[in-house]
Amino acid sequence: MSLVIPAYNEQNYLPALLNSVEAARTSYSNCSNSIEVIVADNCSTDKTTEVALSLGCRVVHEERRIIAAVRNAGAAAATGEILMFVDADSLIHRDTFNAVESALSAPEIIGGATGIKMERMSPGIALSYWAMVPMLWMTGIDTGVVFCRQKDFAATGGYNERVLFAEDVQFLMNLKQLGRSRGQKLIKLHSVRAITSARKFDRYGDWHYFPVLARGMLSMFLPAERFNRYARKYWYENQRDEHDQP
Repeated sequence: MSLVIPAYNEQNYLPALLNSVEAARTSYSNCSNSIEVIVADNCSTDKTTEVALSLGCRVVHEERRIIAAVRNAGAAAATGEILMFVDADSLIHRDTFNAVESALSAPEIIGGATGIKMERMSPGIALSYWAMVPMLWMTGIDTGVVFCRQKDFAATGGYNERVLFAEDVQFLMNLKQLGRSRGQKLIKLHSVRAITSARKFDRYGDWHYFPVLARGMLSMFLPAERFNRYARKYWYENQRDEHDQP
């Protein structure tokens, strides 16, 4: 099994994530050494690579500042038959590896995701979270630790490197379509939800998601390059700094 962690200036968050990975390794019913952890470093200017190496991870580098390309770079280096992806500002549940392996032992399951819990809640964050629920219900997809078989990842073409964001949504939709053609389905492993940080809310405010959502809807009527400038500012150019403490 291979866990891919895309990372850009994540020296502050990686230790906590990797501690949770080690706890999940310890709980794994098979050989813990069979869990491969790959940090895909996206031109970090801090000590992301040094932290990853010191904690026993493999490190690969991707220079293109496109999150899909970073995920794909990690997947390309992976040797496991099962691929998993998680963001660096997350914590995984201690039974994650057992749950993923058990799910994919069933031939009718093509892959899925664990879902998430927020590290903190507020009225603004709660409403933002629930604003996403209808889409998850309608599509049958989720977020958190995303997983599938290596061969199925290759069959989908991986993450779409032409988009700047929501590449994980598109990937799971493609995986779902592939599974449907074979009589397989996606699964949600909500018993092992990952915990995700609230750092975007810490930075921009607990109610900021709604203007972002409105802007996303307006993007359908705007020139693509205009929205891409906004997307790069929001998802890529907000440098990790002293505000991004775990």
